[in-house]
Amino acid sequence: MLNKSDMKKIWRDPMLLVTITFVILTLAIFIIYPLIAVLKVSFIDNGSFSLDAYINTLNDSEFKSALWNTLILGFTVGILSTIIGFIFAYADSYIKSHFKKIFKIVSILPIISPPFVLALSSIILFGQYGLITRQILGIQDASIYGFKGIVIVQTMTFFPVAYLLLTGLLKKIDPSLEEAARNMGASRWTTFKTVTLPLMIPGIANAFLLTFIESVADFSNPMVIGGNFSTLATKIYMQAIGNYDMKGGAAVAVILMIISILLFVLEKYWIEKKSYVTVTGKASRERDVITEGKIVWPIDIFCLLISLFVFLFYILIPLGGLFKVVGVDYSLTLDHFKYVFNLGLSSLIDTTYLAAIATPITGIYGMIIAFLIVRKKFLGKGFVEFTSLLAMAVPGTVVGIGYLSAFNSKPLMLTGTAAIIIISFIMRSVPVGVRSGVASLQQIDPAIEEAASDLGANTRKVFTSITLPLIKPAFFSGLVYTFVRSMTAVSAVVFLVSARYKLLTVQVLSQVDTGRFGVACAFATVLIVIVYIAISIMYFALSKLGVSKEEI
Repeated sequence: MLNKSDMKKIWRDPMLLVTITFVILTLAIFIIYPLIAVLKVSFIDNGSFSLDAYINTLNDSEFKSALWNTLILGFTVGILSTIIGFIFAYADSYIKSHFKKIFKIVSILPIISPPFVLALSSIILFGQYGLITRQILGIQDASIYGFKGIVIVQTMTFFPVAYLLLTGLLKKIDPSLEEAARNMGASRWTTFKTVTLPLMIPGIANAFLLTFIESVADFSNPMVIGGNFSTLATKIYMQAIGNYDMKGGAAVAVILMIISILLFVLEKYWIEKKSYVTVTGKASRERDVITEGKIVWPIDIFCLLISLFVFLFYILIPLGGLFKVVGVDYSLTLDHFKYVFNLGLSSLIDTTYLAAIATPITGIYGMIIAFLIVRKKFLGKGFVEFTSLLAMAVPGTVVGIGYLSAFNSKPLMLTGTAAIIIISFIMRSVPVGVRSGVASLQQIDPAIEEAASDLGANTRKVFTSITLPLIKPAFFSGLVYTFVRSMTAVSAVVFLVSARYKLLTVQVLSQVDTGRFGVACAFATVLIVIVYIAISIMYFALSKLGVSKEEI
């Protein structure tokens, strides 16, 4: 509860007051205002309130089909991703697996690569002229496009999200709870059913909702491999950009935004609060991992098959860039890579340059917001906390159409500039930095910072000399995530690119759209290499600063 003494502290510290004001204004302008702009476009017609856009949209059979497709796809991918993610997490946390390093690599690959890489590979492998379907199996009319193709690539892309969440929760379960059941005569299966699984139900529900949200918001995979299977995310783009119907696109965007925000609120404020795992606190000791072959080998083989399947998809990307004509002529050539470095060099430079600018700004901005949320009491704190995480819930296509609508006229005419792309990078990535910063700060005794304040240090001095060094793993984690997310962003920036600034991911989509899969693979390969090199440099720099990979 905010009281007068809290307000007096803020007024006595001008830097703190300016910081709070700046954060509230930037969140309002670059997150709330674009969403209001989308609502305005969808509701206002010739200066007056109108529901025509929604009436036309809701009566449109293509919209109804896209809505149904989106929900079915979300449920299917959510269930499959959660099941596979849980099995991987169990293999990592509970059994003496023979392939843990391989499983960890698989969990990282989708994070450091563009979101449409697996869709591109699946076309090369299983398309009408696919390497497996046509060349090996001799199937003439194979089609990976549509529902089944999207389910495969989205599941392979998003199950690591469930895996990373669930493995953390499984490791928090106190082993003594399960050992007590075993000591009373319960079998491994009975212990799993009656102890482990009930403790994990909120976490499993959380993983399902997160992957559901990712699937619903995904734009690039359905765009690449969807065929006639339209989703709301692709419908927004086709309506606004393809049909030049901004009002119709905005109406679809509002409906998708409502679905996503409702799911986000459900996940954040209900399911997260119901976690039972943390009730036991930190595990009292290390868990004795399961070594029985009848349990270890089936789980290992399942996870290994999934891993090999994912690796096959990723190996095809650099190979696809070397094939002369994918599906027709598999002789090797460097022409596609020459094209990338000759005609596509500007997009390589632009993408890396804009991502490099956004990265440190996002890292510092995220830590400032986390510091304010955890350590300070001020008017508007609830707004800052909710809005800073809201960008995580809003689909990229909604953000893109919002920025296009909001910043296309004075006083903030940013359309076509580098600034609008950088700002979209920052606002899309800052929620992860805020979350990790809040989690780190909650583990640090505030008395350390209070002691510095009592000795006369102002808020800026406390933050830079005390707080930031203590939470540097969370800070650098935000840096790595922001750079990767910015380099591989598609759904928002596809609305914001211009002739002046080109991005690699948009170039890949363009090449896929024209059927130039070799050039698309070359672009994707170069993008993955740049991201990997940048992450390696960051990790090397962090090791010199005393921060290990495990801390990030």
